[in-house]
Amino acid sequence: QVQLVESGGGLVQAGGSLRLSCAASGRTVSTYPMGWFRQAPGKERDFVAAISPSTGMLYYADSVKGRFTVSRVNGKNTVYLQMNAVKPEDTAVYYCAAGPRRTYYTENWLSEEGSYEYWGQGTQVLVSS
Repeated sequence: QVQLVESGGGLVQAGGSLRLSCAASGRTVSTYPMGWFRQAPGKERDFVAAISPSTGMLYYADSVKGRFTVSRVNGKNTVYLQMNAVKPEDTAVYYCAAGPRRTYYTENWLSEEGSYEYWGQGTQVLVSS
């Protein structure tokens, strides 16, 4: 079992920055695919970013490319989401997720909510205009 705990959410002005953390326990997640998703009020949960453990490649939703950066620190068993130049439309609950280990991962697989096994409880991000 993998337990995930997100932190770092809060209120930020448009154009500002925020760094979300996802601390994992129970297993070492360096060999797990890790993803960030978000859910705005009244909307479905959407893909934000992911890391492939096999290649180290990073994937992003078009809406956050160039502004958000996902990274991991294996020694801390933690994944981060650095959010820069935030916009009011980035307001959402942000979730961290860990997937099952596979031989390889495609971008499509990493961006699908249903691919992931473990989820955190979420952290709220509110961007004011």
